[in-house]
Amino acid sequence: MSSDLFFEIQQALSSKCPGRLAYTRQAFRMLPPLDTPRILDIGCGSGEPTLELARLSGGHVIGIDIDQRFLAELSGKIAQEQLADRVEAVNQSLLELEFPVESFDVIWAEASIHVIGFTTGLVQWRPFIKPDGFLVVHEMTWLLPDPPQEFSDHWRAVYPGIRSVPENLERIGACGYDLIGHFTLPVDLWSIEYYDPLQTLIDQLREKYATDAEALTLLAAQQREIDLYRKYQQWYGSAFFVMQKK
Repeated sequence: MSSDLFFEIQQALSSKCPGRLAYTRQAFRMLPPLDTPRILDIGCGSGEPTLELARLSGGHVIGIDIDQRFLAELSGKIAQEQLADRVEAVNQSLLELEFPVESFDVIWAEASIHVIGFTTGLVQWRPFIKPDGFLVVHEMTWLLPDPPQEFSDHWRAVYPGIRSVPENLERIGACGYDLIGHFTLPVDLWSIEYYDPLQTLIDQLREKYATDAEALTLLAAQQREIDLYRKYQQWYGSAFFVMQKK
């Protein structure tokens, strides 16, 4: 049930957060001009950024994820937009990429590198990038030092690898990349694009699953995340990091 409910939540939210693609475009435009690049979108989910990358680049994009339900949804969008010659949806884990080395001009990871960890992802994905190719990562970050203990404890349990922007910048150079640029998303973006729609959805799902204790437990965990974000949002957000393989 928990995986089904998680999928239901993420599927519903994917259609309610179109504004985030503006930051996908902003990050892509920080790259130099690329001639029909090969791009790997890691942890693509239902593939909104995957399709946007295909539109922006004119190249070939492979989106990978381990949830076949998301990939089926992406495959439907690919067919609908008649992009089957340039976009693929592949069931593959980001923990063990199964491609030849130096396969991609760009590796792209929006809100997925936390699964493997920022430093580990930079190191393990680097061999798959062509010489002088690029890695673009959208990552959760601390926006201010010394977050309150309640908030810090929550996020370190969810994602022990969360760091500040300066800490991540230090890791980029140490892992064999040159920084092209980075930017932090607006503080209110996550309220408008994610947490407010999530709150509305949770209120609806509480009624739908009113007699399902497991579902209500999962929804309670989501509610706690919302409540903590609203209380401490000035400390927490996300940033894009655009880098080039040395």
